[in-house]
Order: sequence, then C-alpha cells, then structure tokens
Amino acid sequence: MSIEYMGLSEINGPLIAIEGIKDGAYDEIVEITVDHKEKKIGRIVEMYKDKAVIQVFESTDNMSLTNCHTRLTGHPMEIGLSEGLLGRTFNGIGEPIDNLGPVIAETRRNVNGKPLNPVSREYPRNYIRTGISAIDGLTTLIRGQKLPIFSGNGLPHDQLAAQIVRQASLGENSDDEFAVVFAAMGVKYDVAEYFKKTFEESGVSSHVCMFLNLANDPVVERLITPKVALTAAEYLAFEKGMHILVILTDMTSFAEAMREVSSSKGEIPSRKGYPGYLYSELATIYERAGIVNGSTGSVTQIPILTMPNDDITHPIPDLTGYITEGQIVLDRSLNGKGIYPPINVLPSLSRLMKDGIGEGFTREDHQDVANQLFSSYAKVGEARALASVIGEDELSPLDRKYREFGKAFEEKFVGQGFNENRTIQETLDLGWELLKLIPRSELDRINTKILDKYYPVVEN
Repeated sequence: MSIEYMGLSEINGPLIAIEGIKDGAYDEIVEITVDHKEKKIGRIVEMYKDKAVIQVFESTDNMSLTNCHTRLTGHPMEIGLSEGLLGRTFNGIGEPIDNLGPVIAETRRNVNGKPLNPVSREYPRNYIRTGISAIDGLTTLIRGQKLPIFSGNGLPHDQLAAQIVRQASLGENSDDEFAVVFAAMGVKYDVAEYFKKTFEESGVSSHVCMFLNLANDPVVERLITPKVALTAAEYLAFEKGMHILVILTDMTSFAEAMREVSSSKGEIPSRKGYPGYLYSELATIYERAGIVNGSTGSVTQIPILTMPNDDITHPIPDLTGYITEGQIVLDRSLNGKGIYPPINVLPSLSRLMKDGIGEGFTREDHQDVANQLFSSYAKVGEARALASVIGEDELSPLDRKYREFGKAFEEKFVGQGFNENRTIQETLDLGWELLKLIPRSELDRINTKILDKYYPVVEN
C-alpha cells in the first residue's frame, strides 16, 4: 500500500521540500497531484532524516504548500525500450510528442544506467563515415569513441549536426545495422523544427530516435534528457546489436541547467558559478560510450557544446576535453570567409584515429596523408604571418606555394556543400590533389613507398 504525503514544507523554483518522508531514496521518482487533477513527476535529489528535496520536471507555478499530494513510486526514473523507438520523437523525459501513441516497451530501464566494468570494454576499432572530409580525413570518428564538437554562438553547429545525422554510415563495406539517437537540450522551437524537417526530407527519420527539450521546457528536464537518450542508445547497441551514434546538443545548456538547479539548492559554487561536481556529471554522460565484450553493437558520442565567448579554457570545454578522446573545433574566422563547415583542423584531433584507419579499415595512405596535411597547413600559418610583416611580394617561392595550398585546402578540403557526401576515397584523393601543389621534397611526413605510389616522380 503506497503512502500519500499531503502538502509541502517549501517551494524554491524547480525544487520542493517535504517533511515526514519514510523510506525515501536518492534519485527516486515521485508523483505529485496538484488540486486533485493535474499530475507532475519529480525526483528526490536530497534526503536528510525525514526531509526530502524534490526536483520537479515541470513548472511549479500552480503549486502551493497546501494543494499538493505526493506519492513515492519506489523506483528511479525509467524509460520503456524497444526497437520501436527508432523513427519516433520524444520530449526530454522520454514521453512521445509525435502523436503516434506510446511505445510498446519490451523492457524498462533506469535512465541513470549501470556502471560499466572497465575490464568488459573493448578497444574501439573501425570508423564511422560522416561524409565530411575535415572529419573523416583528419579527425576520424571511431566506433565507440566520444568526440565532441567545440563551437560558439552563431556558428553553424546545428547544420553540421544535421548533416552528420543525414550522412553518417559505417562505410561502403559494412552490413551491420546503424542508427542515430539525437538529443537536443534547450533548443529554440525553430531549431527543433529544422532538425525534424531536415531528417524527414532526407529520408533518414526511420533510423533516427529524437529527444527534444525546448528552450521553454522546464530547466530540470535538461538534466535528464542526455541520460534518457543514452539509455535508449545502450539498449539498441548492447541488446539489439546495432551501432548507435549519439549526438548531444547543446551540452552547454545541460551545464547551465545544472548551475541553475545547484544555485536553487544553495550549494557552494565552483569555477564560473558551476557546481563542483560538474566534472563528475559530465563524466557520467560521456563515459556511457564504448563497446562491450560479447556485444556486436557500439555507442559512439558526438557531444556539441558552445563555448561562452569562444573561450576554449571555459570550464565546460575544459572539463569535456579531459574526459573525451579529442575534439573538433569550429572557427569563427573560417566562418567569416564563408567556409562551411568552418572546422579549424589544427586544434582539432581524434586520439583514437590511428587505430581505426589505414589498410583494412580505410586506405593504406590515410595516416600519412593526414599527417602531411596537418604539417603543411601549420606552415601555411607561418607563411601568412610572414606576409603580414614583409608583404606578399617579398615572400620566397616556397612560401607562396604554401599560401596557395592554404587557400585551396580551406576552400576545397575543409569547405564542402551541406548536401555533399564524400566517400573516404574521395577525401583522400582530394588530399593528394592538394599536396601536389607543394614540391615533393617538402612531403616529409609520408612513407617513401606510399609517396612513390600516389605522387610519382615525373621524368622530363
């Protein structure tokens, strides 16, 4: 027999407090009935003796100290799971919002997930093709990896996320099942509609599961949205054997929601006002990517975050960089030149790239081409800096070659159309075409055998 608790002792923003609670537990879900008709749900976020602090997932505007009845459910936040999740759209706590009715669940799972034994993890191998040269060629996304995109306000990260969802695949030679779980936190209505419309028009909706938390939705819902999305991803990957790509946008909204709720709880703030447990909260989300022994599936993450004031040392990108395996950095100056996607390849990297490319995965020359493109583009910066001091006319012929290479690299390799989906072979061939703008003697990062095969010496 369940016990109902009448009334509240305190209301503070999204938090309510109740006294006299028996057998309550941290993270337990409660049902709140307002005025005997409207039902809301909340989560216990703090217990002290017989007092519980509850985080309400909806507005508390119509709640008072006397008009609420609260019932403990005895279980944490759960979501119903089945393959029927694909092709559906849900709100931030996993409730359908596409007018197609509830999902017929095969099982229900705790959205907080279970700790993954590190010994049971497999090392990520193989790659996921995004069709975007700057990513596939230079910061290759590996199955089971977590590779964030560092963006800024006004940069086209939404378009890039949509393009990745539309084009992502396991490559031409794979027959494995592939799907995308897309979670948006704190996005405006028009942005959410843009994502839905783009996926529908491109015909990929059937293998995309969307979780949308809009800007006017409750702030605390944003704290649950990535966990709900990852629970769905883990089920499809580890129980249904699918390769799942999870895109989380925008993790800055998640962190801002955490700061707001932490402030409401009266917690002592840390850097920039964020709670001291920001690192551990981000880690619990990012570490839910990977491959598990005995499963044919994988969970790969692309978290997207907007850096306040384009500051890569801000706590959110700073802590994210500690936890994840690399980053893709969008650049405002490239965006100003009209280059899409404006990926700055020099601060971007993929730490697991070396183990998922090359012969047997992509192509034998992939690593060497990537190394040489990085090296040559770094020298472009030196040539441009020199030209700004002494003038372009005073540059040596080699420096002029590098400036020419840099312009072509940004416009042809980094830059590509929103609907342009390049194969890995097209990306690598384009890389060789650009490297031929530089004298062969300058290509010192490429193995001689590979150089002879793809850049043969022309005899006069």
